[in-house]
Amino acid sequence: MTIRAALCAGASFASLGLSGAAFAQEDVAQPATDIPADQAAQGNEIIVTATKREQTLQEVPVAVSVTTAETIERAQIRDIKDLSTVVPSLRVVEHQSSAQTDFLIRGFGNGANNAGIEPSVGVFIDGVYRSRSAAQIADFPDVQRIEVLRGPQSTLFGKNASVGVISIVTQAPKFNFGGNLEASYGKFNALVLKGLVTGPITDTLAVSLAAGYNKRDGYVRDLGTGNRENERNRWFVRGQLLFEPTDQLKVRIIGDYGKMDEICCAVVNVRAATPTAIITTPTTTIIPGVGLGGLGKNVNSASNPFGDVVYNNFDSTNHIENYGVSGQIDYEMGPFSLTSITAWRKNRGITQQDSDFTSANTLGEHDEDLQVSTFTQELRLSANFADRVNLLIGGYYFNEKIRQDNSLKWGSDARLYFDRLIRGQTGGAGSLFTTVPAAIALESTFGALEGNPAKYTGQFFAPGSGLNEQYRLDNNAISVFGQVDFKVTDRLTLTGGANYTRDRKTFATNVVSTDAFAKIDFNNPLYAPLRVGLLQQLFGFSPAAAIATQATPELVAANNPLSALRALQIFPQFLNVPNSVENGKTSDGNVSYTARLAYEVNDHINVYVSYATGFKASSINLGRDSRPLDNLATRNAITTAGLAQINQSYGSRFALPEKSTVYEAGLKADWGVASANVAVFKQVINDFQSNIFTGIGFFLGNAGKQSTFGIEFDGLVRPTKSLTLGVAMTYLAPKYDDFRKSAFGDASGLRPAGIPAISSTFSIDWNHELANSDRIIVHGDFHYESPVQILDGLPGFIAKDPLTGVPTAAGLQAGLDAARAFRREVNEMNASLTYAMHNGLELTVWGRNLLNNRYLYTIFDSPAQPGSVSAYPNQPLTWGGAVRFRW
Repeated sequence: MTIRAALCAGASFASLGLSGAAFAQEDVAQPATDIPADQAAQGNEIIVTATKREQTLQEVPVAVSVTTAETIERAQIRDIKDLSTVVPSLRVVEHQSSAQTDFLIRGFGNGANNAGIEPSVGVFIDGVYRSRSAAQIADFPDVQRIEVLRGPQSTLFGKNASVGVISIVTQAPKFNFGGNLEASYGKFNALVLKGLVTGPITDTLAVSLAAGYNKRDGYVRDLGTGNRENERNRWFVRGQLLFEPTDQLKVRIIGDYGKMDEICCAVVNVRAATPTAIITTPTTTIIPGVGLGGLGKNVNSASNPFGDVVYNNFDSTNHIENYGVSGQIDYEMGPFSLTSITAWRKNRGITQQDSDFTSANTLGEHDEDLQVSTFTQELRLSANFADRVNLLIGGYYFNEKIRQDNSLKWGSDARLYFDRLIRGQTGGAGSLFTTVPAAIALESTFGALEGNPAKYTGQFFAPGSGLNEQYRLDNNAISVFGQVDFKVTDRLTLTGGANYTRDRKTFATNVVSTDAFAKIDFNNPLYAPLRVGLLQQLFGFSPAAAIATQATPELVAANNPLSALRALQIFPQFLNVPNSVENGKTSDGNVSYTARLAYEVNDHINVYVSYATGFKASSINLGRDSRPLDNLATRNAITTAGLAQINQSYGSRFALPEKSTVYEAGLKADWGVASANVAVFKQVINDFQSNIFTGIGFFLGNAGKQSTFGIEFDGLVRPTKSLTLGVAMTYLAPKYDDFRKSAFGDASGLRPAGIPAISSTFSIDWNHELANSDRIIVHGDFHYESPVQILDGLPGFIAKDPLTGVPTAAGLQAGLDAARAFRREVNEMNASLTYAMHNGLELTVWGRNLLNNRYLYTIFDSPAQPGSVSAYPNQPLTWGGAVRFRW
């Protein structure tokens, strides 16, 4: 659907009302005790804390978008994932569990799908850093606003803000009794109950309690289990205490607990396997029983990925707990303000996934138990001198412990499945375990050649064999920072800031492979008779010619008929850390800078230019594709130490620190009835940490240099007192300037996938007061993203040289080419209509994704199905109604 068509469609809806992802809306009819101070503001008058002190959007010389509590409410934003529709520069992508989400700002960011990979976008709630993406909004009815800071924010926010920050601010308890209750029901039996109550205990002590329950049937039918996937079943409670004994002292204590117990997240097949250089047998035809026998099981049709039908043999479940406590102390001492924020948090996720995404039991178990404990302490001092100098200095301490236990095992159908694959890969000359006419049974043959014919009987791809994994990571970091704003004149302000961060990590792995087939060295001289037999049977070699191919290791590798089976050695042995070559430690130090010049042209227009750098510490690959560094010194050291494993591979153990630089010029204008903000920037990221899913694990590496030129615009106009129109647009032109060691070889000069050139949100709000003081409130937004290739490439399609095991140029290109067919275009429309009575009662009808625009969030190689591609689809049209009462 084109932009023009979408706008025409939008104009035909009288019910449309526009969101204000950077703008507050007109006040709804409600008691004054329930209106946050910044909601009463309009446009660039909204108060934000982007620079850790209160300023209006007009005053703060930073590219920041603000989503107010009212926009969250009117747009039916249920968690942080939904923010993408109202903040064009932000993209949020959900992965294999309810708590694994990637945040991208201006096209870049990563982290949540691998516990050891640092995020590039820092998420903060009430000043407390949330290191993992289980920190969703979770329907908090007490959210006051959400600020999205674009570009490096490392000077004030530390090591995990190299491309931006999401800052969620909740309402503090109030000294007037008030609150709200809401009940919503919608499509797929979606039920949301939430509420907030706040009030005083004494003249100096106020409290608030917020709670919510969110349940919905899944919108994807699982015809294998009979249940539904992508359901919601979550609840939370959040309590706050505010103590103000004097005008100078304020103490705020916050405690929260949230729990999810959901069947999530549905994966669909989008490309059925076809013969490739990697595998000659279409794996997805074996499962339903077509071709070489098959299993008689099911997988969804790749031609209909949006049919919302999947087949699994057990439910993919998520049991997630997220809880913590924080305390903030603010103390005023004349021109000085002292702030201390102390927090402890715990996150635990126990997930189980049917990772073959079919009703066949090939991958019979994929369990994960991830525990993250985090302690943070921030202390900062700010001062204002004669309204000329604003000074901020501070320190920050971060301590985190990650404990992760995984298992990935073969299921009851694995042996039959891989027997069919082996027959196909060897042209019928070999089989796994059966005596097929004119076929060699590999289990008994390998055993016999080692002197024990029964050694491998029943062992290849045996149910329950696979990987047992344990990962441990301890992370300590400390930062000291400072920033000063100096008013050179009444209109000209010069800002300078710096942050020094020291980050240390210690990590350990204990990964054990029990997959007997993956431990076989196909080039072993012991297996020469088997190779000779296959060459004779498969290619018609004469006995003498077949034996001649075994004369040297080079000839063996070049003429090894077993090489076709390497793609099936899915769980090779693992070199654990620490070892005598790798100590399992990283230590990084960095200084980040900010320099900015802001000029107030007149009472309505401000302009600024800025230079900022960002830093993200080394990331660790806590996954089964974590391998030693790929360099000659490491290879030689491992060989010399006798640590080399059978089928040893290299690379992807960890990624070096990531550093970003942004040059930016911006304009902010506010004329009361209209406002506009423009930012033009060039962002360069050196050693960008690239994380690619390979079908079983993750390839983690550094891109030498990645850059983006961009333009951002947001503005609103109020042609009448009741009507607000707005638009927010982002243009991005990214490039891999230097990425010679990507998962697909030299990717230098290519455009990174997944980053649309144009991302925009058009919005409309009509807030009309009736004669009886009731209000009719219409809200709508339309979010558009131009077509873009979803993923750079698919590693599962890369072919390797049989002699060296190194991917060939043509093989690397095949990995890139396989992803080109998959593109995404977004055209999402949301709307709501509210009747708000003056007594605080509100009735709302709403709809999200009204155009039922379907697309794929991301794609990846299907696990254990070479040549097949899987994907996560987006949510279809949903609608519902809500009743809300405020007092």
